[in-house]
Amino acid sequence: MDTRKLLAEAVGTFILVGVGSMSILAATISQVPVLLIAPFGFGLGLLAAIAVAGHASGGHFNPAVTLGAFLDRRIEPGEAVGYVVAQLVGAVAASGLILGAVSQEAVGATRTVPGGTDILAFIAEVLLTAVFLAVILTTTKRNGGQAGFIIPLTLVVIHFAGIPFSGASVNPARSLAPALVGADLSSIWIYLTAPFLGAIIGWIVYRALDGEPPTDVAASEDNTMDEESADDLVDAAEEIAS
Repeated sequence: MDTRKLLAEAVGTFILVGVGSMSILAATISQVPVLLIAPFGFGLGLLAAIAVAGHASGGHFNPAVTLGAFLDRRIEPGEAVGYVVAQLVGAVAASGLILGAVSQEAVGATRTVPGGTDILAFIAEVLLTAVFLAVILTTTKRNGGQAGFIIPLTLVVIHFAGIPFSGASVNPARSLAPALVGADLSSIWIYLTAPFLGAIIGWIVYRALDGEPPTDVAASEDNTMDEESADDLVDAAEEIAS
């Protein structure tokens, strides 16, 4: 197992969860609606994570994305497990940093909205994750040069659409780490199940529309994307960031 890839997944997830969580905290402190800040915090946080670590691991930073890559034969089973563990380590480290710097209440566990239902939140997480995975799998194969822009922008849109219903997680690591560190496990079952179901649906949609059989990982060392697409993604992310 390539430790460089695992380190990249941990670092990238740390950046994504750290920047995203801090954007929620900033909105709370500034008394600005979370919907105006958090979508950009998570979307641009993903952009930064891709620029820093995407070239090393393929830029999953999300167990649901890793599941989609595994289903599409872009990553081996053992490596997929390692990716998920690394993502959780990075997410917990980011939440722990916020805990140490501010307070436990500031960690910000993902929650369903007041007055909403768990079923509505579950459906929202499934549908939004399905869209996210279909976009990731398609762009990294078909349009690698634009992926570094399209994927973070999709995450921004997902947060605008999903925050009022589920908090817009679409990432089990992004939800589990703050829940554990913040000692708030309310409704956590939603965020540990719905994104994985959404990843499966997103992969099915991608496969139905792609029209080509998946490339077996034994014949290709793909993760989320091939090496050329990964480099294109990082180059695009760096260009946008500058």
